[in-house]
Amino acid sequence: MPPDLRVALVTGAGSGIGKASAIALAANGFALVLAGRRLGPLQAVEEEIARAGESAFSNACDVTCEPDVLQLFQVVRDRFGRLDLLFNNAGTGAPAVALEELSLEDWSRVVATNLTGAFLCTRAAFAMMKEQRPMGGRIINNGSIAAHSPRPQSIAYTATKHALTGLTKATSLDGRRYSIACGQIDIGNAATTLAQRQADGIEQPDGSVRPEPTMAVEDVAKAVVFMANLGLEANVQFMTVMATAMPFIGRG
Repeated sequence: MPPDLRVALVTGAGSGIGKASAIALAANGFALVLAGRRLGPLQAVEEEIARAGESAFSNACDVTCEPDVLQLFQVVRDRFGRLDLLFNNAGTGAPAVALEELSLEDWSRVVATNLTGAFLCTRAAFAMMKEQRPMGGRIINNGSIAAHSPRPQSIAYTATKHALTGLTKATSLDGRRYSIACGQIDIGNAATTLAQRQADGIEQPDGSVRPEPTMAVEDVAKAVVFMANLGLEANVQFMTVMATAMPFIGRG
């Protein structure tokens, strides 16, 4: 591996924010490892990156499955020998139902993906970054403005994003002595397939249903690249990137 090559791993890289961020990171000189549950979408992103003359490698992985995550990081170790950036992007939500109607199955699925999956990947990346030479690396967690203010009928998603903030802070603290920086990007209304209902009309705290402004997913990718390109002596602990006119600050 060239001595100046930087290696980045993006989870949930087959679509949306993960896809846009992987493409942007590749354009900024990172060799990309693309992870996600379905290989087909990952390979489509890999081909798009290759057409631009950049490097990417796809590996199917369910971040909720410990053996899958261990295998993924072994692939990274065997192929590149190091990892400079982990973007914990994989995430999911539960159906928008009344709190008392949310099933344990849906709750557990969201916790497994948004929190446990991020922990499993963080644990593996931390161990690798601690051992590699030169030591250190960066972990970016995809949070949400839900970590600060919930939407109606979103208890599972909101709870896991609050918990992810705790994961970010603890990782940042424990990583100091090993030159491992960990920060979080909290995103509001990026124009992805998952956010389509915001544009179509989504319930507001007053019970009304209104469409909300969105922003280009490429703007989120630019923010991820900014965080990724900092030297390890600097860290963006928390960054909020949101559609300017969405109803989040004040009364909307």
